[in-house]
Amino acid sequence: MKCIIGRKLGMSTVYRENPSEKTVKAIVVTVLDCTPNVVGLVRTDERDGYRAVQLRLQSDKGKVVSSCEFRFDGQDVDVKAGDPVDVSVFSSGDKVAVSGVSKAKGFQGVVKRHGFSGSPRTHGHRHDLRAPGSIGSAFPQHVFKGRKMAGRMGGVRSTVHGLTVVDVDVEKNLLLVSGSIPGVPGRTVFVSVL
Repeated sequence: MKCIIGRKLGMSTVYRENPSEKTVKAIVVTVLDCTPNVVGLVRTDERDGYRAVQLRLQSDKGKVVSSCEFRFDGQDVDVKAGDPVDVSVFSSGDKVAVSGVSKAKGFQGVVKRHGFSGSPRTHGHRHDLRAPGSIGSAFPQHVFKGRKMAGRMGGVRSTVHGLTVVDVDVEKNLLLVSGSIPGVPGRTVFVSVL
């Protein structure tokens, strides 16, 4: 069972030497603070119809800050309620999926939200550089659902798959994951092995 709840601390760079090519490789990593979690609940096929483990992240005073259920269909789970889970379950090279709430960007236009190119800057286009253009037709006299338009952007739960665990610091409860993950520093994230 390789899963944990943590907090995003920020990003850093790790340097690794490659002796065969006599070079140093820089790896951009996200640092996650994964204080030991507690198993709150174990779901079984017989009782619940599926296999899962509910992990709880607790504060220093013992209050549950966050909890999440990780499913393990077709795998054996050898933990019971009350067991601690820390970063030692991960090892360098593990492929993980990280979920979290992405940065909220508020109300944005179509250029930032959907990547529209906008209008050219010349040939009579004076005030509509970032305008969406036509949004409908004469028939059936309404805008079709799903049309890419301006609106709220970000602030939703998103998952990044295929990230690699670069290093595990058991003493400081830190997990270094290659690449960027959703959310601002301090936000809760959920890490599980693919």
